[in-house]
Amino acid sequence: MNRRSFLRSAGALSASLALPKTARLFVLTDAPAGWRTFEVTTRVEVLKPSGTTRVWLPSALLKTTPFQKTLANDFQAEGGAVELVENKADAVGIVSAKFPEGVKPVLTLVSRVSTKDYTVDLSAPRKTAAPDPKELAYYLQATKLVPVDGLVKEKATACTIGKTTDLEKARAIYDWIVDNTFRNPKTRGCGVGDIRFMLETGDLGGKCADLNALFVGLARAAGLPARHVYGLRVAKSELGYKSLGTATEVSTKGQHCRAEVYLDGYGWVPADPADVRKVALEEPPGNRPLDDPMVKAARERLFGSWEMNWMAFNYGHDVALPGATFAPIGYFMYPQGETAEGRIDPFDADVFKYQITSKELPQSNG
Repeated sequence: MNRRSFLRSAGALSASLALPKTARLFVLTDAPAGWRTFEVTTRVEVLKPSGTTRVWLPSALLKTTPFQKTLANDFQAEGGAVELVENKADAVGIVSAKFPEGVKPVLTLVSRVSTKDYTVDLSAPRKTAAPDPKELAYYLQATKLVPVDGLVKEKATACTIGKTTDLEKARAIYDWIVDNTFRNPKTRGCGVGDIRFMLETGDLGGKCADLNALFVGLARAAGLPARHVYGLRVAKSELGYKSLGTATEVSTKGQHCRAEVYLDGYGWVPADPADVRKVALEEPPGNRPLDDPMVKAARERLFGSWEMNWMAFNYGHDVALPGATFAPIGYFMYPQGETAEGRIDPFDADVFKYQITSKELPQSNG
């Protein structure tokens, strides 16, 4: 057995550095008021291995935020070699396992996180901590699927005409996406996130990786630093939205990406126009119009606020998986695999079997 644990309190790993063999699992025993702790277990098995087999999983976010503290990423790969690799720029943690021929490829990851509902008061600007100029510049850059020039720039300019503040611009982009896009239930997984294609073809349907990519791209093109936050729904919604949480402890299909935008006077602000469209489509009885009271409530709440029945993975774009022979992937939210035959389709259950379960842990009163 090859077993490792990530300790958030031990400090960040350097890029491409495996954890030491002596790493000890840290478990929170007394969470601060308002925080909830979840244990999320992912088990992946490659059913048709060929030659050397590799499996990659996203770890819980390797960064402490106002809404999440990662307590542990504990993983094992019986008969294989496994390590945790970090890309600091996007806070990407990659649990990377390699299995020799003849070994049953099974990788298990247990993540423990504490989360807290998060709201940014947008009623008036306030004094915020000085931003890191390099961080803000990084989240203004184009990526392969999220360009900031051409038609993207034109649409961003059109959305923000007459808007003078960062807050006004971000809200105008958010509202344009809610008003003009739609959730397409036939989209595979969470979508691709190719926003140039969306704007060129006029096909503004998709899922979270499409609609929130559009928000990120338009925000960046308008001069507002923005980023995806990729993650997983881990519990039911306590706000009355059946569509915005898990019905059981099984979170296998709970992947969901959100977005953040940096606004002068407010800092990093949550935004999730994709979930507004999910509420409109899926909240019983379904196909609710935008002026429906429940949709209107979601629209107001999901600009500036997150319910943390969700665990963040990373901010990554164009993610290069260590040892992979295929090109970097657009985002890293689903388990990935590769055999001697090539890359495994993460949605092919006949080859790639995985299950994700989530449970809330009781808090100690000390």
